[in-house]
Parts: sequence; C-alpha cells; structure tokens
Amino acid sequence: MKVRARKLIGTFGLLVLALTWTLLAMALAQSVLTSINGLVATIYYVVAGLGWVLPAMWLVKWMVRPDNPRPR
Repeated sequence: MKVRARKLIGTFGLLVLALTWTLLAMALAQSVLTSINGLVATIYYVVAGLGWVLPAMWLVKWMVRPDNPRPR
C-alpha cells in the first residue's frame, strides 16, 4: 500500500480513535466516577486524557512507514 493511501486511512482512523476514546471516557466518568474523591478523579482524567496516545502512536508509525521498493 502506498504512503498516500495509508495516510488517508490513518487520518480517518485517528479521528475515529479520538472520537471513540473521548466518548467512552466521558461516559465512564459520568456513570461510574461521580462519587469519587479529587485525587482519584485527577488520576482518572490524566490516564483517560493520555491513554489514546499509545494506539495513536502505533497508527502514525504505520502511516509514515516507507513504501516497499519495487523489484527491477
């Protein structure tokens, strides 16, 4: 697959990842974490805010991988 196609697919993948992660984190925070203390809430929001970075790093790494050279 060409880099250009991977970047297009990866861009939509990153948008879906960010949207899904955000909605799930908000739903969890509103349903389960409503009666917790401030320290636990802070830890949750830090983990939820940065948790999407690892899958996004993998996706970006895949997007910028160079094309395979064509045999001559």
